[in-house]
Amino acid sequence: MAEYEHLLVKRDGDTVTITMNRASRRNSLSAEHLSELLAAFREAGETDATGIVLAGAGPVFSAGHDFGDVAARDLTGVRELLRLCTDLMHTMQSVPQVVVARVHGLATAAGCQLVATCDLAVAAASAGFALPGGKGGWFCHTPAVPVARSIGRKRLMELALTGDVVDAETALDWGLVNRVVPDDQLDDAVAELLARATKGSRASKAMGKQTLYAQLDRPEADAYAIALEVMASASQLPGAREGMAAFLEKRSPVWPD
Repeated sequence: MAEYEHLLVKRDGDTVTITMNRASRRNSLSAEHLSELLAAFREAGETDATGIVLAGAGPVFSAGHDFGDVAARDLTGVRELLRLCTDLMHTMQSVPQVVVARVHGLATAAGCQLVATCDLAVAAASAGFALPGGKGGWFCHTPAVPVARSIGRKRLMELALTGDVVDAETALDWGLVNRVVPDDQLDDAVAELLARATKGSRASKAMGKQTLYAQLDRPEADAYAIALEVMASASQLPGAREGMAAFLEKRSPVWPD
């Protein structure tokens, strides 16, 4: 894996771990940091890894956009920064791997956006989540997009309008994360969930993930039209053929990918 200034990237078996490494800046997302995250996800997406873990070094997962970077930009510059961030979010959901957020400490604003964008998320009991723009001068418009699709309208409004931090158990109840575990069990819980989520045919899962995102939030008829065609095509994949043959022959499958 490539080396980065603001990230630590390593591969262990089938898992690539991307760790935000700007602890002195609370892993805030400058343009340089976002560009490196985008490059790292694209690089990981082109490998044969089955899972990607997104983590943060230091006491905070991510404090969101780097205000020092934002304040130095004019309208065009801020628009470019937000487009870069949006490109990152789209890439995280389009890579074929299962992406899991490993959340400790605070995940605020665009940091909370990162968590909501990941396919799955595991939080330490000490973690907290917020869209703090609601109590400041710059509302969390783009961070609210994936959060809204995770927690529902009324909970989104509370999070976005108050700007208050919600604890990990509340985030679990609201659907922002999948698991909450004691802090010292965070790595084990991430590995356990990722292992369960990456079983089976890699090609089948990649197509499944991308189709789920394609049909979400569409009218039911449109969602069925997308899912029907993809599912029909997927029935011809080697993994699908092997899975059905193994079921019919009452044996364990031997995945070809």
